[in-house]
Amino acid sequence: MTTKVSSLRLSDKYQVAAPRYTSYPTMPFWDTAGFDGQAWADSVRRSFTENDQSAGISLYIHLPFCEELCTYCGCNTRITKNHRVEEPYIAAVISEWQHYLEIMAAAPVIREIHLGGGTPTFFSAKNLQALIRGLLEKASVHPEAAFSFEAHPANTTVEHLQTLFDLGFRRLSLGIQDFDPKVQQIINRRQSFEQVAAVTRQARRIGYTSINYDLIYGLPLQTLDGLACTLRKVAELQPERIAFYSYAHVPWLKPGQRKFTELDLPAPAAKLKLHETGRSLLRGYGYREVGMDNFALPGDELLEAAANGRLHRNFMGYTTHQCKLLIGLGVSAISDADSAYAQNIKVVEDYLKAVNEEKLPLLKGHLMTPEDLIIRRHILNIMCTGRTSWNHHTEPCAAVFEAIDRLQPLADDGLIELSSLGLKVTPEGEGYLRNICMALDARLWAAQPTTRLFSMAI
Repeated sequence: MTTKVSSLRLSDKYQVAAPRYTSYPTMPFWDTAGFDGQAWADSVRRSFTENDQSAGISLYIHLPFCEELCTYCGCNTRITKNHRVEEPYIAAVISEWQHYLEIMAAAPVIREIHLGGGTPTFFSAKNLQALIRGLLEKASVHPEAAFSFEAHPANTTVEHLQTLFDLGFRRLSLGIQDFDPKVQQIINRRQSFEQVAAVTRQARRIGYTSINYDLIYGLPLQTLDGLACTLRKVAELQPERIAFYSYAHVPWLKPGQRKFTELDLPAPAAKLKLHETGRSLLRGYGYREVGMDNFALPGDELLEAAANGRLHRNFMGYTTHQCKLLIGLGVSAISDADSAYAQNIKVVEDYLKAVNEEKLPLLKGHLMTPEDLIIRRHILNIMCTGRTSWNHHTEPCAAVFEAIDRLQPLADDGLIELSSLGLKVTPEGEGYLRNICMALDARLWAAQPTTRLFSMAI
């Protein structure tokens, strides 16, 4: 029997450091034993040849350069105003891709391309064109391909939009975070409403069919009135999708976040109010929640994928379908070959050196165990559908059985409906998906880290 618990008490109880679960195992708990370049190449080849090649593969390209440091940012970036870095970097990414073409030994079908960063629009339109043409030269494009890129509203030009549109891009993601000038100043992320509106309207005139805005709650100096004003302005422009997610305060990993202190951040109760108010306002503006931290207007493909059971989550976030092979190119990029993960070298100079020496620029990786595959499926189910089921007779997994004891308190608090055969997330539990998945995270519980690895769950 569950007991109704106040949202404030729940937030206090579940305000713990938690992974975002774009993968399982999460990166701090990858087991590098047995992983090397040959094992990774074998995993990629196996994933490519054993799955339906006509379904296509995904490409993620990490473009790390930014002209200025956004102090809230947790991404792997390189700050420079020297644009001479563009061409050598693009040449290296294309060379890395050639290694993968040799591993696959057949022309792949590209289903997804996502340009992330950093700031992809740091690169000139001409250089982005050279990059995409180089990637597609020995590949074919899926008839239902989904090409997307991240952009800074302050430096995205009509030439960027038109060039990428002509190459097949139809989805654009604009990093906004907050329109409040005080917040923009302290996080060093400045773009006006007029700039965002201009880029949005230009993209729609060109023919882009899906525009996403990234918004963050819990930023330093953020207030309820400021957030409400931001959301009101966003609603005027009606982006098809909105990512509304928690600021990840990890200054021990990202020293740039030390430009402000915890005293500048909303207290836990205030942050919870920001979250609840933001969700309520977005629903009032006609948006519907999809998975964790994502919202979409009715008719959007993400909502349709969720309704049809096709919603998937990977290192790029939520997608409308699952490709068994995701290849990450560029510095720090992460790849998923279904039975294994790999991450590239994180330092630009070391990445360029490895590629120029005709090596795959791998930093580390993880080979999936049978237990990993079972737990990953349950975590993906929770993240994408809000439910999962298990059967200890047909698919015995001790880790899942042990997790039931850890799930019971969440059931007692009304966040899930729990049975011996599975669980279902309740409406009250939708804001606690990270905590629910944590209960199933066998590698986290086995390691019991003594230092902070993740941002707070709420």
